[in-house]
Amino acid sequence: MAINPHHIVEEINGIRCSVIEKKATTERTAFLKAILEFNGMEVVVKSDGDGLFTLGVTNVIFNPIHALYGRVLKNLDGKLVTPAIWYQKEPTGEFYFDYKAD
Repeated sequence: MAINPHHIVEEINGIRCSVIEKKATTERTAFLKAILEFNGMEVVVKSDGDGLFTLGVTNVIFNPIHALYGRVLKNLDGKLVTPAIWYQKEPTGEFYFDYKAD
């Protein structure tokens, strides 16, 4: 589940949070947590067991769909986070036209 179609607010570890993603893997949780913290969000993570996590932010007004398609989020390189980057379908490295083969 990459982007939740509805804005869900629930309690995670005793804190009201806007849920970003449920049943995320360890790698996905680390990826999203890094992006959200870089953008000034306070991230709360709860283990659901079996190596899966629920990820939320303490800003209950935050809507990940609006932030993503509204071009609000930036990655660690300072570039805009696109849906392809959010879904981790494209490399976050250099652009193809800047690549110089050895």
